[in-house]
Order: sequence, then C-alpha cells, then structure tokens
Amino acid sequence: MRRLKDFRQYLDALRAIGELVEVSAEVDPELEVGAIARRLYETGGPAALFTRIRGVSPGYRLLAAPAGVSRQAGLYLSRVALSLELDARAGGREIVEALAEAVAARPIAPRIVATGPCKENIVKGDAVDLRRFPAPLLHEGDGGRYLGTYGTVVVRTPDGKWTNWGMPRVMLVDDKRMAGIVHPLQHTGMIHKMWQGQGKPTPFALCLGTPQPVAFVAGMSLPAWVDEGGYLGGYLGAPVDVVRCETVDLEVPASSEIVIEGYLSPTETVPEGPMGEYAGYHPGGEHVLRPVYHVTAVTHRTDPILPIVVAGEPVEEDHTTQGIPSAATVLADLRADGIPATLAWCTLESANHWIVVTVPEDWHERTKWQNAELVQRIGKTVFEKNKFGVNIPKVLVVGDDVDPTNLQELVWAFATRCHPARGETFFQQEATSPLVIFLRDGEKMSFHTTKVVYDCLPPAGERLPRRSSFAHVYPEAIQRRVVESWGRYGFTAR
Repeated sequence: MRRLKDFRQYLDALRAIGELVEVSAEVDPELEVGAIARRLYETGGPAALFTRIRGVSPGYRLLAAPAGVSRQAGLYLSRVALSLELDARAGGREIVEALAEAVAARPIAPRIVATGPCKENIVKGDAVDLRRFPAPLLHEGDGGRYLGTYGTVVVRTPDGKWTNWGMPRVMLVDDKRMAGIVHPLQHTGMIHKMWQGQGKPTPFALCLGTPQPVAFVAGMSLPAWVDEGGYLGGYLGAPVDVVRCETVDLEVPASSEIVIEGYLSPTETVPEGPMGEYAGYHPGGEHVLRPVYHVTAVTHRTDPILPIVVAGEPVEEDHTTQGIPSAATVLADLRADGIPATLAWCTLESANHWIVVTVPEDWHERTKWQNAELVQRIGKTVFEKNKFGVNIPKVLVVGDDVDPTNLQELVWAFATRCHPARGETFFQQEATSPLVIFLRDGEKMSFHTTKVVYDCLPPAGERLPRRSSFAHVYPEAIQRRVVESWGRYGFTAR
C-alpha cells in the first residue's frame, strides 16, 4: 500500500499518470468551472486544477473531479484506487475487497500531533471571511455557492463517545455563515439532534482537501457509533495524524488544505438550495430552510486548494466516494449474516440506485435455502441493516460468473436472467432518502417507500446453460493463442 501523506501528494500521483491537468487560463467560478467539470465527468477526462479564478486573490485554487473515472485504458478507477492507496490499475473487485476486509480489522484511533500544514494560516473571530475562498456556483438554478461538496464534516456526540466524519453538502451564506442538509437519517443529523436535546449548538469542523482516504471513509456507510477515523487507521495499518481545532473541541486531519470550524445552531435556519444532486437531476423550485453553521475560525495551508464535486448524471464523486466504499460495508454485512456473497457492487452508472450482489453457483448447496429465502435475507440485510440501504431502492442478485463492475455484462445478465413474473420481490415501507427522484410527495415526507430485489438466478438446484463468449466456450489454449497472435492477425493490440 503506497502512502500518500496529503492531498498534494495525491495530485502529484495523478499528474504522473496523466490524470491531472493544470488549467492556467482564467476561469469564472460562476457556472464556467461547473460546466468544465461536468464535461470532464461525461467524457472521462482528468481532474482539473484551476490556478487563476476570476475575482479571487492569487494563490487560491480549485480542483474539479478529484475522484472521477478515466477514459484511459486500464485506468478507469485509477483515481479511486490511488485515493485508497492501491495500485492505479486496481479494479472494482480489488477495491471493494480491500475495504470490506478492513471492516473486521482492529481500529486504530487517530494520532493527535502538535501542529500540521492546515495551521499555516489561522484566522479567528471578526477577521473570518469565507468569501475569500473560490466557492463556485456549480449549476444554473442552484440556490447559492457551495464550499462543501467534497468536504468532511467532523462532529462528536455530547458525551464524547462517538466522533463522526460525514460528507453533507454545505452552502456559503455570507462571510461567517454556511447552511446545508442535516438529514435526520444521516449521522451528522443524529448527532446534531443530541446537542439540540441539550439546547446547545453542535461543534463542527468542515475539512476540505483532506488526505484522499479520509474523503472516501467520510462517504462510507459505517454503522452508528463507529468512528471513521478508527476504521481508516485499521485500513491503513497506521493512525491518521490529526490536530486540535482552534475554537471547538474537535480534531481534524493535520494536512487538510482548509478547515472551517464553529457551531451548528440548534434553532436558527436560513434558506438553502436547491442544487443539482447525485441522482442526476436539478430539482429547481424554492429554497428549503436548513440549519446554520456559524463559523468561529478558519485555518488553511498557504495557496490552498478547494476540491469541488459538480453533482449530477453519473459518474462523479457522489457515486465513487459513496457507492464503492458503501458496497464494501454491504458485502461485509451480507457475509456476517451468513449469506455466501462473493461481491457487492454499487453500479456507478445507476447513480447509487442499484447495488448488485453476486453469489456462487453452489449457493443452494451451501445454504439449503430456496430463491425466495435467499432474496428475503439479502433484502433485509441491505435495506434494514446497512446504513447505505436508505439510499438504495433496487438490488440485483446474480451469479458470480458475471462481473458486476462490467456494465455490459450486468445489463446482459439482468435482461436474460430475471424472470418478468417471478424475478421481483418487493419490500414495503423501507426507509429512504428523500433525494430519490421517483418518490411521491408522501413518501418524501415520511422517508419511506417500496423497494425491490431482482432475482437473476436460476431456480435453486438448477444450472444456467454455458455462456457463449470468448472466455467461456473456447479452450484456454485457443484463447491464449488468439490473444498472443492478435497483432499477427493484423488487429490493433489490446
């Protein structure tokens, strides 16, 4: 595992493989940056580091598409893999297994150090002015400029027993205030409610430009009362260095580019949004009243880099930094519940609306279950046990002869193996995120909806015909000969 100590070392690693372009032309933070980022996502382009931003002091920089996917051959998930300190050519299966294995690892708590790069510049009290940072207007119709689209919000329970790292969106309000979604089904909202119950504001720290593993763990669906910092230490095999905040009793990753700290009001709200979101739609409409983040201090590196995500149609970071690590927790939960899952994969192109569970051909012999029981068990684990299940409305169960990270294979398997009459099992009144577009108003208000598991398996005890493909209906010797002779035949080597 290659250690990248901070965000800037990660950018160096991207630059070395052609996954980062430095943009020296002046760009406008009002829509132009967002449009560039959306085009990069939709064409598989590299991350973009903007160094000249209109209306912003020299030295302040923006990074777009920090963990998008690539069109380069063999590097589709390179930004994800490098973020998690794996080889740049690691595939989805390898990434998910590494994260799932760490769920059972011994947690290693963060290590508090005296200082770090995030303390190079310290501003407190009346001197704070959030407008110095190049918070962009990302989509036409957004209700404001967003500082937190790829930031880690740190909060802690009043008793100090649980420190949570989450990734909610945070909008700039004015020089010392921000606002954002504090969802009651998400951990930031749960902890905020505890402080509200005591009539106190919630101490918070918004960390921007953290080491990349922090961003992925902040988007991960770990259970309540599990510290992301401890999990990440277990994953890395070493503690994450953190420093104490200036004005609140919290610790933050020491090498963060920017740290914004203060208190989330228990009562005060301001209009926030709307904003284009991860499902791929812009809701339009009116603002919604959201809790206010009051800022008491800002610390940052010299020439700080603000990373941004322009949420929308897949694939972007809402899908990579939430879908991939959360699939790993689903896989760990399935295995803990005795389900012989060989992989769980959140299909990136589904905008986190599909999760695929693969099982071995002999699943029936191992478990003695029929299809209905297998599907019921999988549905209950995903929808009711795993935190990410709130976001997932649809589960596909397929044999592990199919690679669920290969969209072409998955579509073929779903189309040919799911029986139209017997292949659907519905789960009523399951908890849901209100950001799911197909929900009706009543479902959004109640946070509950109907969900489904698609059974793409043959009936228990039966076998599918052999696949008719290069890898499945030709002897290995013939496959090797064809691959080795590809150029001799006159084809371009692949």
